[in-house]
Amino acid sequence: MMKERFAKLLLGEDMSGSGKGVCTALAISNAITNLSATVFGELWRLEPLAPARKAMWTREMEWLLSVADSIVELTPSIQELPEGGGQFEVMVPRPRSDLYMNLPALKKLDAMLLAMIDGFKETEFWYVDRGIVVEDSGGPFPSSSSSSCGRPSMRQEEKWWLPCPRVPPKGLSEDARRKLQQSRDCANQILKAAMAINSDVLTEMEIPEVYLETLPKSGKSCLGEIIYRYITAEQFSPECLLDCLDLSSEHHTLEVANRIEAAIHVWRLKGQKKLTPQAKSKKSWGGKVKGLVGDKEKSHILSERADGLLQSLRLRYPGLPQTSLDMNKIQYNKDVGQSILESYSRVLESLAFNIIARIDDVIYVDDATKKSAAAESVSIFNRGVGVPVQKRISPSPFSIQNTPYASPFATPTFCSSTPVTGSPGRVQPPLNKNNLGKQEIKVEKLFSGDLEKVWTYAGNLSARKDAGDAPERD
Repeated sequence: MMKERFAKLLLGEDMSGSGKGVCTALAISNAITNLSATVFGELWRLEPLAPARKAMWTREMEWLLSVADSIVELTPSIQELPEGGGQFEVMVPRPRSDLYMNLPALKKLDAMLLAMIDGFKETEFWYVDRGIVVEDSGGPFPSSSSSSCGRPSMRQEEKWWLPCPRVPPKGLSEDARRKLQQSRDCANQILKAAMAINSDVLTEMEIPEVYLETLPKSGKSCLGEIIYRYITAEQFSPECLLDCLDLSSEHHTLEVANRIEAAIHVWRLKGQKKLTPQAKSKKSWGGKVKGLVGDKEKSHILSERADGLLQSLRLRYPGLPQTSLDMNKIQYNKDVGQSILESYSRVLESLAFNIIARIDDVIYVDDATKKSAAAESVSIFNRGVGVPVQKRISPSPFSIQNTPYASPFATPTFCSSTPVTGSPGRVQPPLNKNNLGKQEIKVEKLFSGDLEKVWTYAGNLSARKDAGDAPERD
């Protein structure tokens, strides 16, 4: 089996041997991604992994990560000569700095997630496959017709591929609920750590020439005339501009991020060309940006503004999927060490998210069951009011419509739920005579949509797919 796996790595996944395979870095990234899909591809229940699957993950990840042991850098070291012969300086190998810092951290996060999954045994909740009658569920507790588990809720209907969580008629005990919440908090911290490592590695990767060659000639053609008009205005506010954009769907938001990122690199390339000896003459602004520092180049200022706008967008929507630049970096990356860190952190990020999603499923059902039981314990006609009080359970905040992204390995198409949600659109403050000079009189809709419409995520990590040239995103 080892011969087969490493033969595929060396052949670059080209079994014909004709040299048309992918590079080593992408082959290892694909191997880690495919292994994660094999082991955690159906994490639809909170239950321990099968021993064979857990052993496969531990054993084969150790093989793949062993490649990093040979990625070293030489550092000076003082050594003593035998028998008091004095000291001398030699160069000794040590792991490369990025691997030295991040790889042990990722291994620790990996172990914590596996231990968390193994802890879900002898639980008070259980699962029922779709289409099974409630009374035949075979759970440890008698079923209750009033429980929302018997009637799939809006949240459960959205996740048609998942089994239904079931809880006792009176809900989970306080101890079980507390353990679930603690596991969720821990998984959320692991998710944030994995996302931070993944983001740092992607930032350090070189921008491929293929991406730069496909960029338009000007930033205006990247952004469009309307966005370009506001980003070059005298008074510029990233938050106000974001409030005007149609960010009602993940597709729109990702498209805006791709445009901004492309414009940033177009302007940076222009700035680099202006610094060359051939380009000695400086052109005036001739545009709408007025009153700015005169010795700063237009392209530099615009790239700074666009970069600030992109950062504001990422802060507002932290679950934003990978942009076109990120996917190009993964596909054309040649650094094996960075490829290992990126793919390892990405699959751990996916696993942590799926654990959070499954915990949220159980918590949601538990809340609905407890509300239903509490409502039935009180007669709806003895509340001092002649009209019965209507029971209403609001949709779960973790439903698919409110997810920033999901795992490529949890569902056939997309996964669900996450603790992080997008923020609603902000309404522009009313203008008056005092702030006419500070704010723009008229802010147009850059895209169709409602300002106050809450931007929700329906994407996932699998939604971060390449156009078809990067099979590791499949």
